[in-house]
Amino acid sequence: MTEIEAQEKRRIPWYRSKVERELLAELNRRSDTLGLLQTLGFLGILTATAALAWWTTLHLTWYWWIAAFFLHGTCYAFIINGFHELVHSSVFRTQSLNLFFLYLLSFLGWYNPVHFWASHTEHHKYTLHPPEDGEVVLPVYLTLKGFLRGAFFDPRGAFHRIRGTIRRGFFQHLNPGWDQVLFPVENRTGRRRLFRWDRILVVGHVLLVAGALYMGWWQLPLLVTFGSFYGGFIFLLCNNAQHIGMTDKVPDFRLCTRTIILHPVVRFLYWHMNYHIEHHMYAAVPCYRLGRLHEAIRHDLPPSPVGLLATWRGIAAIQLRQKQEPDYQFRPQIPTPA
Repeated sequence: MTEIEAQEKRRIPWYRSKVERELLAELNRRSDTLGLLQTLGFLGILTATAALAWWTTLHLTWYWWIAAFFLHGTCYAFIINGFHELVHSSVFRTQSLNLFFLYLLSFLGWYNPVHFWASHTEHHKYTLHPPEDGEVVLPVYLTLKGFLRGAFFDPRGAFHRIRGTIRRGFFQHLNPGWDQVLFPVENRTGRRRLFRWDRILVVGHVLLVAGALYMGWWQLPLLVTFGSFYGGFIFLLCNNAQHIGMTDKVPDFRLCTRTIILHPVVRFLYWHMNYHIEHHMYAAVPCYRLGRLHEAIRHDLPPSPVGLLATWRGIAAIQLRQKQEPDYQFRPQIPTPA
C-alpha cells in the first residue's frame, strides 16, 4: 500500500456537465482509424520537419539550419501530449497499438510511462487538491526567464532530465516528496518497472547517438535524442495554460481547469488538450472527440478565450494581481444552473 493509499482518502464530489447517455457512449468510443490519423499524422509531421532540417544541413547555409531545426523542435515539443493521451489508453481501440505507440513516444521524448501513470492518476482524481495531487500544485508561475529558456534552447532542462533518468534507472534514486509518495519502498514491483524503463531509455539513446556518430549522422541525435529540448515556444504557451492562475481545492473542473480555443493546426499538434475542462470531466473521451464534447456542454462552461494571445493576456493579469495579493485565485464566471 502506498503512502497515498495509507492516508484517509477523500472522495471529491466532482461536478460534471450533463451529457446524454447515448451521446456520451458515442464520444467514449475509441477508433483505430482516428487514432492512427492522429498518431501517424503527428509522427508524419515530425518526420517531415526532421527531413527538412537534415536537408538544409546538406544544401543551405547555417542560418537556414537554425530555422529548420527550430521548426522541428516546435513540433517535437508536443510529443509529451501524445505520450499523455497514450498513457490514458484512450487513443486506440486495439490496446496493442496503444502500447506500441506509447513506448515509441516515451522513448522519443525521454518520458517514463510508469511514473507518469502513477502521478497522473492522482492528478485526475484529486485535481489541485494537495497533498493527494502532487503533480500540479498552485501557485504556478511562468517567469519570462524560464519561458525564454524553454522557448528556444534548454540545455539545463536536458541536463536535469537526462541526469535524473540515469540516477533513477541505474542508482534507484527517487526525489524526495512526490516520487517517494508514488513509489514507496514497499512498492517493489512498481519500482522495478520504473527503473527498468529508465535503463532502457538511457541505453537506447546511447546506442542511437553512438551509431549516428559512427555513421557521420550528427543531425540524428539533435533531431531525436535532443529534439524535445529546443523550440518549445508554442508548446509552453499551450501547456502552461491548463491550470495556471486557477482556483484550487474546489470540486468543479470549470474553476480549476482552463479550456482555450486554438487554431486547428495547433490543436492537432497539441492533441486537442486545449479542451482541458472537458478532458478532466470525461477523461475516457478520446482526444479526437473532445471538440464534439465541447460543443455538447459549451452552454455549461465559462467563456473560453480564443487564441494564445487572449489566453495569456488574461493569465498575465491574474499573475500581476497575485503578486499584489498572494492569496488571490481566479474564479471564472460559470453559467447559472437552469
